[in-house]
Formats: sequence, C-alpha cells, structure tokens
Amino acid sequence: MSLTYDPDTGLAPLEFAVTKNLAAKSPAERAELLAKPAFGTTFTDHMVHICWSLEHGWHRPSVLPYGKLSLDPAAAVLHYGQEIFEGIKAYRHADGSIHTFRPDQNGRRLQRSARRLALPELPVEHFIQSLREIIAVDGEWVPSGDDQSLYLRPFMFAREAFLGVRPAHKVAYYVIASPVGAYFKGGAKPVSIWLSEEYSRAGKGGTGAAKTGGNYAASLLPQAEAYEEGCDQVVFLDQDRNVEELGGMNVVFVYKDGTIVTPQSDSILEGITRDSLLQLAIDRGHKVVGRAISIDEWRQGVASGDIVEVFACGTAAVVAPIGELKGRDFIDEQPLGSLALSLREELTDIQYGRREDRHGWMLRLDA
Repeated sequence: MSLTYDPDTGLAPLEFAVTKNLAAKSPAERAELLAKPAFGTTFTDHMVHICWSLEHGWHRPSVLPYGKLSLDPAAAVLHYGQEIFEGIKAYRHADGSIHTFRPDQNGRRLQRSARRLALPELPVEHFIQSLREIIAVDGEWVPSGDDQSLYLRPFMFAREAFLGVRPAHKVAYYVIASPVGAYFKGGAKPVSIWLSEEYSRAGKGGTGAAKTGGNYAASLLPQAEAYEEGCDQVVFLDQDRNVEELGGMNVVFVYKDGTIVTPQSDSILEGITRDSLLQLAIDRGHKVVGRAISIDEWRQGVASGDIVEVFACGTAAVVAPIGELKGRDFIDEQPLGSLALSLREELTDIQYGRREDRHGWMLRLDA
C-alpha cells in the first residue's frame, strides 16, 4: 500500500495497528461462501476501527478480527440514534486488481451526514485509507463472478455512555465488508413499486439528505406493507405529494423527448450512483433536469406517453427498471425502455474495468 503525506490537505496517513484474525476462514471455506454470495449475510474476517473523542480527536486506528462490539447500555446511539453509514463496493478486475468507485464522493457524503447528525467529520483521505486497510487484509474476499463485488459498509455512531441530550463526546467509526451478488433476485429485472400515501420517510428540515439509520427505520413498516401488496419496493411522497425516493434508491424518469428528470429536494439523499448515471446520460446528449415531480405528473405522464421509462438506482442494486406502480385503488403498468439497462451496462463496465473510465471515477485499492 502506497500512502504518503498529502501537501494539499496537510494530512499524513494514519498508522493502523493490525491484529490478524487467528480464526480466519480457510481458502476452501472462503471459496464456498463466495460461490453464491447473498447480500449482507456473510462478512469477511476483519474490520476497521477508528476512535474519536472530543479530547483527542481521531485516534487509535486499527484493523481487528471481525467480531461483536461491546457497548455500555447508556451508549448515546442506543437512546438518540446518533448514527450514520455509507455503502460502497470493491470490484475485481480481469487482471485480479481491486478497485472502488468514486470513494471521494462517499467520503464527502459521510461528512455531510455527520454534520447533520452532530458527529465528527472524518477526513476524506482517512475514509479512503480505511477502505484500503480492509482490502489489505481481506482482499481475497473480493469475488470475481458476474455482478459480484465486495460491499463495504463504513459506519459511525455515538458510543459515549451519557443520557443527556447533546452531541456525544465519544464516537466510533468502523468498516465491515460483505461479498455480494445481485441485490434483487433475478438481477436487473423490472420491479413493482408500492405507493406509500400514509407514511413519510423524511420531512422538510429533517434528516432525509443524511444517510442515517433513522430514515431507514421509518421505511420498514411501509416496506412491509409493500411486500404484503406483492411489491418489491416502496416509494415515498413529500408533504406536497411530490415523489421523493424509494426505501433505499433514487428514482429517475425518462420523457419521450429524451429529457431525464430526477426528483430534487433537501430531503432526498444525494445518490452517487444516480449522479454517475445522469453524467453518462449527459455524455450521450440527454438533457438532465433536477426538479419536483408530483405523483400526478408521474401517473399522467405514463398514461399520456410523455414518460417512456422509469427506473430506480443505488449502490446496492445499481439500476432497477420499474415495471409497475401500485396504490390503494390502482395499478399502473410502467413503460419499459432501453435506456436504464443501457446506462447500467455502461456504468458496470466502467466499475469492472471493461470500459474506459473517461471521468476518472475508479480508484485502485490494492496498490
């Protein structure tokens, strides 16, 4: 691993203490687990940990055996939900090298989330180094099959034992990793979406733009409702009945004139996968617009033929064409175009090293 002093930021790399897992999986055990990776159920042998305190700042960086955490029952995260996380993947290229996709953007988004949740901001350089550190010990866990990758989950939480309502003075940052295949069963096939009109995932001035557990907890009940209705995912509206996002993905609309529209507000998480897909669409000559789009415009646009394609996108699933929108008293079949899957192919080709990386999005982690 080549890490040097960065003159632009004044930051030197952290000195990680590494403790190897003596009970690490054997090559045969690892190969068996990598044969059919399921999303978020199997984890690698190690994890990264960095402490933060009001007194000492970021300190004690380490790589440890993957294992259970010990928390005081009064830890602030258990009572006030002061917690954030990220999702990013490591990809095995044909030559065996390991790369990740736009990690600087994930690092900056983690900082924005931290700011909103009154948590310390981890420098982007240290965020990227934490990804390199886990790959340095668990690089063999990056699978090489079609649509497979190593999903990296950086997360940060308040661990101070204190029941007062204020920002915690002690915080923990971790990175764990899980080999994964396709997020949805059957791969990038059209999904059905349940329209939640009773519940909201976020409100104006709330935490919708932060990647924090509370937003996802708020989506679980309506997501369960979606499953009961035979749908794969749930879509939320804001107080003005404008489309926000799915439980864990952004939404994109393609109009018949080639214009691409994506919902934009301060209560929507900025999607790195979405922004990358939109850039690829711009490269092809498409006009991209970020604005409010109401549920009525969505339904009427599909009915009239003005909207010719709708898809969802995110780190885990990459792209999922939307084939059906279902509500209490309606079922709208969605038009299926070719743009979503074409953009998905281009993006994943870049991520897996099969196509030129014109925008410099990829970063090698094992060098």
